[in-house]
Amino acid sequence: MVDWKEVLFPKAEVLFPPRLIPKLRNLRESPDWRALVDRVTPLPDDHPDKLAFCLMMIRIDNCLNCFNGSYKFMRGCEVCATQNIAQFKQEDEDLLRLYEVAREDIRAALEEGKPLPDRQEKIEINPGEWPEGADE
Repeated sequence: MVDWKEVLFPKAEVLFPPRLIPKLRNLRESPDWRALVDRVTPLPDDHPDKLAFCLMMIRIDNCLNCFNGSYKFMRGCEVCATQNIAQFKQEDEDLLRLYEVAREDIRAALEEGKPLPDRQEKIEINPGEWPEGADE
C-alpha cells in the first residue's frame, strides 16, 4: 500500500534542518556569507554556532508558522530556505547580522538560561530598514 504522506511530503520537516546549510552557500554573493556557511557546516549539530545558524533560518523561514498541509510545508524546507535566502532583499551584511543576533540569543540561552526571545515578527524579507530592536 502507498503511503501518500511520503509521496506528497517527502522532504517536509518541522524546523529548518542543519543538513540543508551547505545548500545555501552559493545563494549569496558575499564571500562572508560563504565563509559562514563553510564554517558552520562541519560543526556538530549541537554546536552553538550551528544552532545559531539554524535559529536564524527558522526565523527567516518563519518555521514556527509552518504546519502540515500548508503550502510552505508541502514545498518542503529546502525549497523554502533556498528561496528565502536567494530572495532576501536586504544586504548580505544584514543577513550576517541576523546570524550574530541569533548567535547571541543561543549564547544567552545556553550560558545564562535565558529563554530565546521571539524575534519572528522582526524578520522581514522585503526591503526596508533593519528590524527595530534586533541588536538588543
